[in-house]
Amino acid sequence: MIVEKYIENVAIRPLLICGDSLEVLKLFPPNCIDMAITSPPYWGKREYNSGGIGLENDHNLFISSLLLIFYEIKRVLKPSGSFWLNIGDTYRNKTLLGIPWRLAIRMIDEQGWMLRNEVIWNKVKGGMDNSIDKLGNVHEVLFHFVQQPKYYYNADSIRSTPKKAIIKNGTVISATGVSGIRYKRQIELSTSLTLEEKTNASIELEKVLKDVHDGIISDFRMIIRGQQRATHSDREKVSGRAKELKIKGFYFLKYHPNGSIPKDVWNIIPEDTQNRNTHFAPYPEDLCKIPILATCPQNGIVLDPFMGTGTSMNVAYCLGRKSIGVDISSEYIKIAEERIGEPSLFEAVNA
Repeated sequence: MIVEKYIENVAIRPLLICGDSLEVLKLFPPNCIDMAITSPPYWGKREYNSGGIGLENDHNLFISSLLLIFYEIKRVLKPSGSFWLNIGDTYRNKTLLGIPWRLAIRMIDEQGWMLRNEVIWNKVKGGMDNSIDKLGNVHEVLFHFVQQPKYYYNADSIRSTPKKAIIKNGTVISATGVSGIRYKRQIELSTSLTLEEKTNASIELEKVLKDVHDGIISDFRMIIRGQQRATHSDREKVSGRAKELKIKGFYFLKYHPNGSIPKDVWNIIPEDTQNRNTHFAPYPEDLCKIPILATCPQNGIVLDPFMGTGTSMNVAYCLGRKSIGVDISSEYIKIAEERIGEPSLFEAVNA
């Protein structure tokens, strides 16, 4: 099959395969893909010209069909690989079925996936909703699955650009304006710290301020016993910081100099920037960027078994990664080729 040849090739133009995802993936060699990202068809919401998943009579059959494909994804993923799954939910008889979590739990319990994150994709604006007895739906989930505790993850590639510390009148001021003066005063006036603890706290504060000056950290917060509330929990059994506060009388929260990692709520408008008239999935390119940057190495391969019009492939190509897309619709394959702009490798699999 052309997959083996593509894996060995250094060219990054995508490989697009027309065929049934399950049958195509069975032809892949094991442990050959670095990360997978996909957005399967919604269940029971649209009738696709080429048939396929999403047209089952029962949502449990839909989930079972997806599980067969995800088993193959697990087989073809490298042990260090990640699988990002965006999937929408569906109402039936006025009941929200909970399809994303039904599916995720079965993936964990039956296939041994480890769920690292549930990202909330806030679409900011929703479609027309005439319901008068429920809230409007404007979010979907994006699950991040892995196979083992240690996996490829490049956090620095997705950090936000941090503000820089400055020096004003000889005083080091952090990115958010922390100079340490208030903390020094709190240490001096504290009735909760012993004399030894005050001395140690002052020494450690000077070290942290020097780290800010030298660019080792960009910002910090100091938690002092009796002055600030402990973060997370004040029980030593469940919080190492609470234990540190009890023993030392203080601890520091230090911010990475390269910026912060994105949180698990993403505000991304599902704009149709390609002005497509034949494909209605709202799957935007911005939804793919963080997963690909963070979990696919520069020389890695991205897989999308429900590529649609090639959003994942286009993003992977723009980010310098190789990619393999599979879709049952030859029409979508043609649209994907047009979006990517460079002639793509193409194979039709009769399944």
